Amino acid sequence: MTDSVIRPAAAADVPAVKAVTDAAFHHYIERIGLVPAPMEYDHAANVAAGRVFVTGDPVSGLVVVIREADHLYLDEIAVHPDAQGAGLGRMLLDWVERYARELGLPEVRLLTNAMMWENQKLYERYGYEVVERRVDGPYDRIYYRKVLNSPPMG
Repeated sequence: MTDSVIRPAAAADVPAVKAVTDAAFHHYIERIGLVPAPMEYDHAANVAAGRVFVTGDPVSGLVVVIREADHLYLDEIAVHPDAQGAGLGRMLLDWVERYARELGLPEVRLLTNAMMWENQKLYERYGYEVVERRVDGPYDRIYYRKVLNSPPMG
């Protein structure tokens, strides 16, 4: 990965954040039968709240994180399809884990749709464990966590 700078998103990045999110999740619409939740986020509000971190120029990947009292919640991770396969997703996951440690938080939590099996394989490969599977309205979701008691695997 040649561009490894991950920075807080600025207001000017909102169109790129939406574009990367839409490009990364659009192909799931047909598979899961509805629009994936990240495509419907208020990206401007998330950026203004300091929850969005981006990489690339132009933006090619991003994470949306929420600091909770006892964990860092990874609300979204997205890599533009043109940038997939180059290690960007792994770099972003490593960054999230480092950021949680910097904040003094003991774990990272996230969820994925049960129909997004590629994501499930990825998260489990990188040490995330399934906590539960739950149906939330139209979404069938698998919840994960990773306890950060050791250095990152990168």
